[in-house]
Amino acid sequence: MHQELSHFAARLRAMISSGQPAFDDHQFAELAVELFALQFQCNPVYRRICEAKQQTPAAIREWTDIPAVPTGSFKELELTSIPVVEQTAMFHSSGTTGQQPSRHFHSAESLALHETSLWHWFRPHFRAHNNLLFLTPEGAAVPHSSLVHMFETVAQADSSVNRGAFCGRVEDDGAWTLDFDRVVQRLQSAVTHRRPLTVLGTAFSFVHLLDYCEVNGLRFPLPTGSQVMETGGYKNRSRVLPKAELHALITRCLGVGRADIICEYGMSELSSQAYDSTVEPPSPTRLETDELQPTESETGALANRHFHFPPWARAQVISPETGRSVSVGELGLIRIFDLANVFSVAAVQTENLGIRWSDGYELIGRAGQAEPRGCSLMSA
Repeated sequence: MHQELSHFAARLRAMISSGQPAFDDHQFAELAVELFALQFQCNPVYRRICEAKQQTPAAIREWTDIPAVPTGSFKELELTSIPVVEQTAMFHSSGTTGQQPSRHFHSAESLALHETSLWHWFRPHFRAHNNLLFLTPEGAAVPHSSLVHMFETVAQADSSVNRGAFCGRVEDDGAWTLDFDRVVQRLQSAVTHRRPLTVLGTAFSFVHLLDYCEVNGLRFPLPTGSQVMETGGYKNRSRVLPKAELHALITRCLGVGRADIICEYGMSELSSQAYDSTVEPPSPTRLETDELQPTESETGALANRHFHFPPWARAQVISPETGRSVSVGELGLIRIFDLANVFSVAAVQTENLGIRWSDGYELIGRAGQAEPRGCSLMSA
């Protein structure tokens, strides 16, 4: 392992863990340019890509000029600085059967930084001491899932309480399904004992759960303080629900108010995640009504919630024609620079469309010509 990268990773991990104000624009820019020089030196595949574009450290003046690698390149190329003998984990992107997945290689050292990053950004978005219910299989069943690794990291972060229950299964064809009996047992226990619960899963898994509850006439008025984390899309695997309608159904079935339904955006190629909200005071629910359509105020609240990465990452919305940032309110492709991707490539060009706003970005969906992907594909 290149010592320079190891020193940078240790320094970054200490900065993230310290909780002190850091990563203002100037500091982020300095760290980004420093990391680019190290990755250019230590990652031979990335170096060849940069040289082909004549984008070397000597030519880079601003962090926004650092060349980004398309997510599709992670399918074919080994974009890593970690020697094979030190690789201990590999995360795959999810996709339809037969597609070549993206690969993100990890060592014990890079996983430690990855886990530090995800935990210190998860913690301010979700209430401490809630029990956790994961609508996914356990990590041993899906060792290449970065989402499930994230969930297991969160579940193990506080061993003082009963933090996590994984209620997903893997079928013979690799698809994820739910153990409905176990899910219902956990939900009913939270209601009976008045213990706030955080339910985490893909949008597709929530559709499975909501359909099961509808067919069986089940509702679970979870205690005040309960939350939902929803991630992923549908990708032609099920009926597609607009976000507002999906969240209305979650409120109806689980009694979790809209302010307590938080969306997550993450990718196997990254080490950090984005969320569209922070912890707010527990919100009232509308369990007393069967009305599924969101109110005008709720629709506005959803529309105004934009995704934010942690201070050690930056998201740009760029024009596919010019490669430059679009103006506020304009549509473009999302490009992410994640300092926690020390041993891979920090600058990643996604195939996701977004709208740039002054306080973050709005996720629109996949670009039309891109292959379907997303964690929720595995739960079909």
